[in-house]
Amino acid sequence: MPEAEAAAAVSGVVVFTDIVGFTEFTAVQGDAAANELLTAQEQIVGEELPPGARVVKELGDGLMLWFPEPDAALSTCLTLMERFERHSEQTMQPLWVRMGMHWGRQVRRRDDLIGHDVNLASRIADQAGPAELLLSETTHACLTHSIAADRFEEIGPVLMKGIPNPIRLFRALPAA
Repeated sequence: MPEAEAAAAVSGVVVFTDIVGFTEFTAVQGDAAANELLTAQEQIVGEELPPGARVVKELGDGLMLWFPEPDAALSTCLTLMERFERHSEQTMQPLWVRMGMHWGRQVRRRDDLIGHDVNLASRIADQAGPAELLLSETTHACLTHSIAADRFEEIGPVLMKGIPNPIRLFRALPAA
């Protein structure tokens, strides 16, 4: 058996994305159209990721992203939401993406990230609706004061599967 690799802790923002209705879209439109949608998502994300951020992995129709700091994560995710919406309007393909983000410590395992804070980011994404970005109270508290308070709507403490305590969540609102 190979020896376990030394785990390195990193701090940053984990973002999970998920294309809403992808399974039904694939069933109705077919595999080729589904592939086109995934390619569009991949291209848009690749164009918008700032230096230091990365796609950790693809998860079917979703992604796990990592950012070294919260302001860049929020700014990038809001831009991605706008670009996804524009793509949907221009192509009539529903690139409606839900996102959840959480700032914390992750354990690096090869190219992957694991740990409680990664799991929490995933559960936050599960709470989001179509074209919605949710963030944890921890992430919200880490944002610089230059980000307007009216860009967020508190949705309160939320119980999530496998998370022992309720987590206060905030909805990021698009720029007016």
